[in-house]
Amino acid sequence: MIKWAGWLIVLFPGIGHTVGALVETAPDYAADWFSGEGWKADATAMNYAEATLWYTVFSFGVPFLLIGLMVLWLDRRGVTPPAFLAWLVAGWTLITVAVGGPSPLLVLLIAAGLLLVGSRRAARRGKP
Repeated sequence: MIKWAGWLIVLFPGIGHTVGALVETAPDYAADWFSGEGWKADATAMNYAEATLWYTVFSFGVPFLLIGLMVLWLDRRGVTPPAFLAWLVAGWTLITVAVGGPSPLLVLLIAAGLLLVGSRRAARRGKP
């Protein structure tokens, strides 16, 4: 269960969002990103180059990639990820759905459920 949750987190928001966003925007805006165009002080005057920077490498995709890899790393070592991680992922997902509507991020609810089931099973077995 935990391994499946880790892979869902790695593949969908981690790699899926980050790579998909880069493929979609980098051809048009990568030069602007490296010129510093993405670091304007006035957020209300955000241009496309700046918006796409925050949509790609500064989005939620990279942190979720790291969370998913950490879950997989813990699982390979026989360590159960803490249940609060599942609750945080589920809570964040529900907030994004409430604010932005349904999206592919709903797969994170499945990952959170798998993490919760895995942590409860491990607790019953007395495994950390």
